[in-house]
Order: sequence, then structure tokens, then C-alpha cells
Amino acid sequence: MGRYYRVVREALIAAGCIFVRQGKGDHEIWFSPITRRNVTPDRGMQVRHTANGTLKDAGLPKMF
Repeated sequence: MGRYYRVVREALIAAGCIFVRQGKGDHEIWFSPITRRNVTPDRGMQVRHTANGTLKDAGLPKMF
């Protein structure tokens, strides 16, 4: 599991995002009620820029 995945996952859950399904490889599909779009975090997330980009896609502020 990636270095940032757990923190990003907890932030998505706290924001009311809903797990939709498993994507290809290490990716998951989540629905963000803030942006009303799907977000695809990578379970192997190792880079803070990727983590912040995922949060941005979900309509959340940067954390890293």
C-alpha cells in the first residue's frame, strides 16, 4: 500500500465520497459529491503531488 493512500482514503471518506468499485490494477473508483465526478486514487500512491492531485479532483484542499 502506498505511502499516502491511507490518508487520502480517510479524507475521501470524511468528505462523504463513496467507493464505487475497484479499477484496473491498483486503482479504485470513488464518487465525490462535492464535484459530482469520479476520482481514481492509486493504492500504490508514493508521490505527494499525486496525492494532492487526487484530493483536488475530489474538490478537497491540499494536505501534503
